[in-house]
Amino acid sequence: MRKTVSSGSHLEVPIGFSRACRVGNQISVSGTAPINNGETVYIGDVYRQTKYCLELSIGAIEEAGGNISDVIRTRIMLTDISKWEEAAKAHGELFSAIKPACTFVEVSRFIDEQWLVETEIDCVVM
Repeated sequence: MRKTVSSGSHLEVPIGFSRACRVGNQISVSGTAPINNGETVYIGDVYRQTKYCLELSIGAIEEAGGNISDVIRTRIMLTDISKWEEAAKAHGELFSAIKPACTFVEVSRFIDEQWLVETEIDCVVM
């Protein structure tokens, strides 16, 4: 079984990606940026951008037939690693009971300079 979940982005076709892809009992969520209707949200706010990205990802997981308790790994990519605690606060609010494997990394930049964070999530549906 293969199921894809669309982000609604106009870039899905030219890039060739989906918000999430489920194969069997595994779901992977693509890099998720703080975008709503093509516009960056919560400009300048790492905490709110992170929370927004993670919530978008959880929605895609649910659409693919999983749920938050199926999350086994998260990745938080930041343009300024000194802001990791703000991103960690958002992550903890959603995942403190689940405690998936988690990595925080600093990247040089994203496609849009207003994005302070992108997230990725992997799941195994039980």
